[in-house]
Amino acid sequence: MIGIFVLLTSFFSFLYMAFPYIRKYFAGGVCTSTVQLPGKVVVVTGANTGIGKETAKELARRGARVYIACRDVLKGESAASEIRAATKNQQVFVRKLDLSDTKSIRAFAEGFLAEEKQLHILINNAGVMMCPYSKTVDGFETQFGVNHLGHFLLTHLLLERLKESAPSRIVNLSSVIHHFGSIYFRDLQGEKYYNRAFAYCHSKLANVLFTRELAYRLKGTGVTTYAVHPGIVQSELMRHSFLLCLLWRLFTPFVKSTQQGAQTSLHCALAEGIESESGRYFSDCRKAWVSPKGRNNKTAKRLWEVSCELLGI
Repeated sequence: MIGIFVLLTSFFSFLYMAFPYIRKYFAGGVCTSTVQLPGKVVVVTGANTGIGKETAKELARRGARVYIACRDVLKGESAASEIRAATKNQQVFVRKLDLSDTKSIRAFAEGFLAEEKQLHILINNAGVMMCPYSKTVDGFETQFGVNHLGHFLLTHLLLERLKESAPSRIVNLSSVIHHFGSIYFRDLQGEKYYNRAFAYCHSKLANVLFTRELAYRLKGTGVTTYAVHPGIVQSELMRHSFLLCLLWRLFTPFVKSTQQGAQTSLHCALAEGIESESGRYFSDCRKAWVSPKGRNNKTAKRLWEVSCELLGI
């Protein structure tokens, strides 16, 4: 009994001493770019909270005109006020965008294009995670509809402005969880079978495939695109899973802060010399391994075509 007590005491003493090093290891990469953005225009979806908010804050700090595109305008205004105060940049704006409603997406794009003549960085950051089965306003399974189709349509509507503003960039937030995803074209809406965890994986794989095909179609335009795994981050995305919320609390030393989670998005939006890596998947501010399904050009092309059909574009 005394031996076990001594062993446990030693173990927890080791953890206590190692804690700073564990935190540093799991913090991941850091965006080291010093690029400033005066005169540049940026759109960040879901920037009213979490990783998106930290991303928007850093881009505003560098002098960009930042548009926070989010569903909850009140939260967006609160975030914008905080960012303006922290960065001394008053060019932070909030616009309504509900990615579960194609009419809202089109209204946002129409308003933005009338307001701004340039767009240099589009960060498709917003998303939902592991929510119970439901459908968007347009009848799409919610995770596939919001995480993939919503951003697919938004990017499509803003693409010409991005080309006109080149060099410009598109950053799509995916996840390492895409390794467990598959694209089931016969059941994209999960009507035959639905598991909310796997539905999330499928939508994150769709992000990777979308980025791959988009890069192919944008060759020679001056617009580049990147898929990003932000890391394991404590955010509001976890709200639909009690188990994940509990695990995140238990394993706090291994979980990134939202500021740390924003680093790879910032790297892909700002770093010089990565233009040739368009279409690639990044984690911890460097290229990362993509699942074989995420490298399938045939699937990427078919997903693009099916997405266009579903959205009527």
